[in-house]
Amino acid sequence: MQARLSRSIVAWLFAAALLHGGVFQVESLVYAQDAQPVFRAGAATSNITPPLGEPIVGGWRSPPATNVHDELHARCLVLDDGKTKLALVICDNVGIAVEVFDSAKQQLQDATGLPPSQVLLASTHTHSATSARGSSKVTRDGELTDYQRFVARRICDGVRCALENLEPARIAWGNIDEPSELFNRRWYVKDASLLANPFGGIDQVRMNPPRGSAALDRPAGPTDPQISFISVQSRDGRPIALLANYSLHYVGGVREGDISADYFGYFAKFIAQKLGASEQSPPFVGILSNGTSGDVNNINFSNPSERKYQNYEKMQEVAEKVACRVYEAHQQLEFQDWVPLGAAETVLPLQVRQPTPEMIEHFANLNANDSSTPTSKPNSNTTSRDEIYAERIALLKAAPRQIDVPLQTLRIGGVGIAAIPFEVFTETGLELKASSPFAQTFTIELANGSFGYLPTPEQHRLGGYETWLGTNYVQLDASTKIVDTLLTLFAKLQKDHN
Repeated sequence: MQARLSRSIVAWLFAAALLHGGVFQVESLVYAQDAQPVFRAGAATSNITPPLGEPIVGGWRSPPATNVHDELHARCLVLDDGKTKLALVICDNVGIAVEVFDSAKQQLQDATGLPPSQVLLASTHTHSATSARGSSKVTRDGELTDYQRFVARRICDGVRCALENLEPARIAWGNIDEPSELFNRRWYVKDASLLANPFGGIDQVRMNPPRGSAALDRPAGPTDPQISFISVQSRDGRPIALLANYSLHYVGGVREGDISADYFGYFAKFIAQKLGASEQSPPFVGILSNGTSGDVNNINFSNPSERKYQNYEKMQEVAEKVACRVYEAHQQLEFQDWVPLGAAETVLPLQVRQPTPEMIEHFANLNANDSSTPTSKPNSNTTSRDEIYAERIALLKAAPRQIDVPLQTLRIGGVGIAAIPFEVFTETGLELKASSPFAQTFTIELANGSFGYLPTPEQHRLGGYETWLGTNYVQLDASTKIVDTLLTLFAKLQKDHN
């Protein structure tokens, strides 16, 4: 009724203007009932390469950076359905603390008004970068470091550039499998000498066992071969961005001291080439996020005869495979002019694990023995590992007994995205896919924070590196609580947009 009245008024004004020999412009009038929302997308990258001399983290040692092999970036995608804007940013970093991400979100809200709940920020977990994670995974630092402040500012800058690049767009999504590079790295083994842990006990499984060993029995968990991806292009078909997700740890194979984005950076380059988008303005942005890969890498432990790769060769091979498979599936996509967007988030309180009396006694005895034995080898692998975990256990004395863990879900049309601030086991990702109300679902790990590994309760019972206190920090059933919470958020998103 209101629309018909509005049309009548415009017609009357137009007739009156003609009667009086005038011209009446109506371009600025909008009928709310007739207006169709316009779907828009914009993308940009922001350089987050640290200065040389900063420590490269991810292994037992942290050598200083001496060379930049390839620059690190925050790769940004913004989507807008006319009512809701979403920003997704994937950063080339081993892990970024929640307080750094919070700073970036606050700066972004102050500059643009974009609510933090509609911003998903995550790390790729490259092991050839300076960390923005902080001194502890469970204790917030009082003040950000220079590099953390730099990363937060550059994330904000990247999203602001992507917002400036928003244009009418079309969107599509798909998935395809690439199983050949995925191997669960936790193994049952038949040699107890391979199962010793830093706490004086024996585990049931071993992370990264000796390749080709006769002691190998079977992997302790599954892999997820699915590559999920979302593609956006302009209305005339020019590629804007492609965000993919693959459940594989970093690949590595870099020179010591090199800074590199690992296979995630190579994927961004290769998918641009395959889509014919390497030279265009605004630049196309390829993005590869890390799925649930806390227990998965690309080492085939049952095969001792794999050839020796040159530096950077293996990560390029992996990136090329993933990009080829995505491009293959991309050829079959049907793009849509508009889809609904949504976001939901909450904070889940989790208990921080504390050392047992047996652990404390073990390290006390270890220290006493080391101090009384002049022939001990403090630089041996075993002692070095023990020292590392003794220090981590000691730091827990000052840690909070509870932490608030941010959890987030996004809806992009028929796709559900879960964001978890841990290194997540593949079993958890598969459970979310199986139980999600959306036709396609994937999980981005190390999102909105970095709190360590997240084994399932069943994997905790097996032991192994990812379950050790000092590698994992939160209550043993944390993954169950996280899955339940995320499924509740997914259900809310589905209800709100149906």
